Amino acid sequence: MKILIIEDDKILSETIKQVIQDEYEVSQEYDGESGLFSAKLNIYDLIILDLMLPEMNGYEVLNKLRSYKIFTPVLILTARDDINDKVKGLKIGADDYLVKPFESEELLARIDAIIRRTNGNYTLNNLKFKNLEMNLNSRNVTINGEEIILQGKQFEILEYLINYKNKIITKEQIFDKIWGFNSETTTNVVEVYTSGLRRILKKYDYDKYLKTIRGVGYMLVD
Repeated sequence: MKILIIEDDKILSETIKQVIQDEYEVSQEYDGESGLFSAKLNIYDLIILDLMLPEMNGYEVLNKLRSYKIFTPVLILTARDDINDKVKGLKIGADDYLVKPFESEELLARIDAIIRRTNGNYTLNNLKFKNLEMNLNSRNVTINGEEIILQGKQFEILEYLINYKNKIITKEQIFDKIWGFNSETTTNVVEVYTSGLRRILKKYDYDKYLKTIRGVGYMLVD
């Protein structure tokens, strides 16, 4: 899972990264405009957002993000402990609020709680779609109790689609999330791996849930 940190204090940003990088893939931005640009890609599972940012403050970033119909969960970090600041952040779309300084255990706990609450289908690090179950720790996948074998990227594509079921995910979003911005391959690799995933799902009549949106991307339909 990917987390975007938007924090202008580079030392604090690195500290947060070190705390969470064992469990999450982390990207970092250091001002509001760059943070908004990355957040608009809509490939992140959570955004950690500071309020006091250069170029554009955290409130503006969050407000614009929600106006673009991007509902990635947002955890606001700030040195402010005023109730009005908290209320303002929550009203414009933040999911939680953490005041600096904070303990690493609390940060991890809040991140975990937000992701579980917003995705709704996380239970003991498992994902479920109908009778298909994925264990995110062991990377074991079963359908109707029968284990199926997925290649690494096929597992990650399926995980992404389940997390955003009933939503169209573009090829570019899948590529950026799973292969990364700096990958030397092209977005055509998404079609190759998705086609392989579809063939595997077809054996269990689950390919019918994986829809191709021509010229755009894919959607897992519940």
